[in-house]
Amino acid sequence: MAAAAKAPSLAAKRILFVHQNFPGQFPHIADGCLAAGYKVAAVAGPTGKNRPGIDVRRWKLSRGSTPGLFEPATRAEADLLRADAAAHLAAQFKADGFVPDLIIGHPGWGETIHMHEVFPGVPIILFGEFFYKSRGADVGFDLEFENRTFTDDLRSSAKNIGMAGACSTADVIVCPTPFQASTHPKAFQPMIRVFHEGVDIAKSGRKTGGALKMPNGTVLDGSTPVITFINRNFERLRGFHIFMRALPALMQARPDAHVIVIGADDGKGYGGQLPDGQTWKGKMLAEVGDRLDLNRLHFTGKVPHPQMLAALSMSWAHVYYTYPFVLSWSLVEAMASECLILGSDTAPVRDAITSGQEGILNDFFDVEALSNAMIDACANPDRYTALRKAAREKALRLFDRETVGVPKWLELIRELIGPAQG
Repeated sequence: MAAAAKAPSLAAKRILFVHQNFPGQFPHIADGCLAAGYKVAAVAGPTGKNRPGIDVRRWKLSRGSTPGLFEPATRAEADLLRADAAAHLAAQFKADGFVPDLIIGHPGWGETIHMHEVFPGVPIILFGEFFYKSRGADVGFDLEFENRTFTDDLRSSAKNIGMAGACSTADVIVCPTPFQASTHPKAFQPMIRVFHEGVDIAKSGRKTGGALKMPNGTVLDGSTPVITFINRNFERLRGFHIFMRALPALMQARPDAHVIVIGADDGKGYGGQLPDGQTWKGKMLAEVGDRLDLNRLHFTGKVPHPQMLAALSMSWAHVYYTYPFVLSWSLVEAMASECLILGSDTAPVRDAITSGQEGILNDFFDVEALSNAMIDACANPDRYTALRKAAREKALRLFDRETVGVPKWLELIRELIGPAQG
């Protein structure tokens, strides 16, 4: 009897990621696509990183920005230059036989603007991180440090030109939080889905018995009060100035309290740089440093991720303040570590914390309220046990990578193009 003919194998469907700093927000989403059987490639910029199993190619700009260009057009030109470079690289993928069934990209720097021209009819999912505003967001919120003009407002609006062009080609825009979704124009709202890309909650559980050696040699183990604060870069947009102003009262009231401040002080950040090479650490120490016990204020610089999680595990209260802007992963990790969250009563924080249920929120500008909250967290830690546990439960429910982020992304991908093999 002749052997039965072997059924031909079906080719895997293809997904092209587009991100100047690939993998950016997409590492585990891309890995999840691979694990599900999709074939994956990526269009990246010069800083893009390789990832196992993924064909990552990097574009190069053919030229720089035009000297003396009308200033509000500078960002739009830069976005279009990146869009052109990314499109030519995508065309090379096409010439090599890689035609995607789906494109997933970040619209923030322009690279996705022309993808629909290279691959007409291919559905596009964009990561809707933030749509710029001229007031009440990353700018126009904290007027102590801004003296905005009408021209400044027009410049902020002009920053959105490339992003608007990219979003106009999308089939779906995925926004991590309701606030971030709300920043997008009404025209794009019908195509928005809201779910977070996910944080590794399993790694962020509270662990006891650890100890950390601070730069001055002090060893902390959480047996006495520890306040934590984390910024990628110290800056006003993440409330560093409010936090520093709140510390003198804490240190006076609680001579046993230590403060761990994790992050860089290189002057960079979302909120712009200070003039004349100043840094926010230097500026705020000049303002309040003579009222602080610097032996109990520990600036660690950037630390390895396990060390950051160890600090959160011994934290009696974690301070997270932000302008109305993108929600930080560090807040989610602090929630997952069962920290008492002392946050700013601003829209992105309210997406994660309901005051009195998973943490305590206070007016962003009320320095005294933050001081009092930190003092009470040190004096009455048992009062907040339920809030700590509720914070982790909410982190699992809204932000867990394994049960929320990757599964929801894969569900959306299957909705648009079906399973990896039809």
